[in-house]
Amino acid sequence: MDDLSTIKSAALDAVIAATDLGALEAVRVAVLGKKGSVTGLMKTLGAMAPEQRREFGAKVNELKGEVEAALEARKGTLSTSALATRLASEKVDISLPIRPEGQGVERGSLHPIGQVMDEVGAIFGEMGFTWADGPDIEDDWHNFTALNIPPNHPARQMQDTFYLPPRADGTPMVLRTHTSPVQARTMLSKDVQMRLADGGSLRIIVPGRTYRIDSDATHAPMFHQVEGLVIDRTTHMGHLKGCLVDFCRAFFEIDDLPLRFRPSYFPFTEPSAEVDIGCSWKDGELKIGAGDSWLEILGSGMVHPNVIRNCGLDPAIYQGFAFGMGIDRIAMLKYGIPDLRSFFDSDLRWLRHYGFSALESPSLTGGLGR
Repeated sequence: MDDLSTIKSAALDAVIAATDLGALEAVRVAVLGKKGSVTGLMKTLGAMAPEQRREFGAKVNELKGEVEAALEARKGTLSTSALATRLASEKVDISLPIRPEGQGVERGSLHPIGQVMDEVGAIFGEMGFTWADGPDIEDDWHNFTALNIPPNHPARQMQDTFYLPPRADGTPMVLRTHTSPVQARTMLSKDVQMRLADGGSLRIIVPGRTYRIDSDATHAPMFHQVEGLVIDRTTHMGHLKGCLVDFCRAFFEIDDLPLRFRPSYFPFTEPSAEVDIGCSWKDGELKIGAGDSWLEILGSGMVHPNVIRNCGLDPAIYQGFAFGMGIDRIAMLKYGIPDLRSFFDSDLRWLRHYGFSALESPSLTGGLGR
């Protein structure tokens, strides 16, 4: 028993004296390793009488537990201290000017997705739209039900949607399949409803990440969309058309870009329309503008009365329009990027080729301000 007391005292003193994780590991090996002091005590049990073995074994196990607890506690303290020291040593003053190129530093580039988001924001910002956002992890009601998507709709099936474990109350959860849930969240806002009741209007764009189970050269399981929503008492389909015509011509920087609106179906709009832009194919190369072909670019329509009703507004009083497009897709079209998967490869060579200077900013016409 005197050996137990001596070993315990020495072990706990050594744990406290350890100044880093390496020293603490050495203490653990010296006490609990194959040739450790406590392990050596366990090996003496075989030569003892049964009654003595039972009593001594219990004491050794108790000692082992105390040492392990002390080691774990000290490890937590040292890990926290090591992390703080590392963070302090790696601290960077981001207010310092960059070093000139040619001194081992290359100038960074803006990713095309970020650039296109800025361009879209600048164009719609000039039209009076403001940015809105919401969570990537959504509940079933905001992602589907509020948007007039019934339980048997194909968009709810597993091949399209990433389903997550439900909340504690049983609420189904998903990775949002579109940015449209933010429309519902915004319309449900008390501030927005008060503004509309006072005769005001709602104009938002919602850029953000969305998720669907799909992956090929033109689809990815995580991609970017931008939604637009206008709600007031008088907006009609003509306003939707004028808004999207102005946007597409500004974004692609083609003043006479042909557009056509084709009847379509979306559960959250009625009537619904897909928007095509004019293009031509010559020698296998796509050229956007006047031509003999069309390219689908986005979906749109008047907000369905059920959606307005689900969001706490009276569709007999309020109406509006909505639209949505893939940011990755319009970036590919505008800047000639052939494969969507390259956006997420983290290849610096690709980014140097397709990236944008941080000193260039989008103008209100969609191009780069130089």
